[in-house]
Amino acid sequence: MPEPVKRPACHQDLFDLPENLVGEIIAGELHTHPRPAPKHARAYSALGGQIGNPFDFGGGGPGGWWILDEPELHLDDDILVPDLAGWQRERMPALPETAWFELPPDWVCEILSPSTARLDRVVKMPLYAGHGVGHLWLVDPELQTLEVYRLDRSQETPHWLLLESLEGDAPVRQPPFDAIEFSLGSLWA
Repeated sequence: MPEPVKRPACHQDLFDLPENLVGEIIAGELHTHPRPAPKHARAYSALGGQIGNPFDFGGGGPGGWWILDEPELHLDDDILVPDLAGWQRERMPALPETAWFELPPDWVCEILSPSTARLDRVVKMPLYAGHGVGHLWLVDPELQTLEVYRLDRSQETPHWLLLESLEGDAPVRQPPFDAIEFSLGSLWA
């Protein structure tokens, strides 16, 4: 018996997932992973607060950004859901009316977990670079680390430059949010 022809994943496949799964479509393939574990959720909630207050709401910082948890990004045929993303308001003056974003963010943060680390590093990082996302942070709650990357567009193919690796309770004052400082330790449960 011939093998069935595999069709590319579509947006409806995301709606059909059980509530306990997060789905993304990359190169026509559906990728799923469980909802975040408590340490993962704590890290992105705390980071969203540390950055959101001064940059999104303007409390004690410069404002000028939209900072969002788990936005659905439609980048060409790929549908990605980073843990956090930010857009400078000068590039995106208002939030879209759709339930997703077609404009690539200026900053993305992925909170690494055993079920997502390979996808985040090997598959999504190059996609973010190819779509011109200017800054990328990778947070690992198990190792208590932060890796800070900036997109280098000086060559034909954009690629990531590692600016800094921080750990434990180190002070964080990193681009694009270097107008403020916070303790990396505030992200850990």
